[in-house]
Amino acid sequence: MNVLNQMKLSFLSRSINESFARSAVAAFVLPLDPTVAEITDIKTAVSEAVTNCIVHGYRDSEGTVTIDARITDAGKVIIRIRDTGVGISDIKRAMEPLYTTSCDERAGLGFAVMQSFMDRVAVRSSPGKGTTVTLEKTILRIPYDKRRSG
Repeated sequence: MNVLNQMKLSFLSRSINESFARSAVAAFVLPLDPTVAEITDIKTAVSEAVTNCIVHGYRDSEGTVTIDARITDAGKVIIRIRDTGVGISDIKRAMEPLYTTSCDERAGLGFAVMQSFMDRVAVRSSPGKGTTVTLEKTILRIPYDKRRSG
C-alpha cells in the first residue's frame, strides 16, 4: 500500500479549532470523491477525536493537537489524531459507551461514535504522555492516480 498524499496539521487545544480540524480533513479527502454520507462520517469521527483531546487530554490546560492524514493507493484514508496530554490509563474502559472522565454533561459516547462511522478505530495511550487515535475508512471508486488534478 503506497501513500499517495499526506498532510499534517497542528493547532492549539481550543474548542474553536475543532470545526477547523474536521473541515481541513474533509477537504483533504475530497479527491477520493466521497459521498456526502462518507464525508459526514469522517467529519464526525474527527470531531469526536479532537474533542476528546481538548476535553480529556488536556483537561484544564492547553496543549497541541496534531493530525496526520494519509491517502493510500487502495483508497484508504488513515487519520491519526494525537495529543501529548494526560493519557488514558485504561483504554478498554475508556472505550466503553457512557464512560467519561469529565465532570460536566459529557455523554461518554465519543469512541462509540468513532467506531460506528469508521472502518477501524485504534487507540494508543500512555498516562502522562498522551493519546493517539487512528481512524481508517476506505473510499474507492475511481483510482486516485486517475483523477484530474487542478
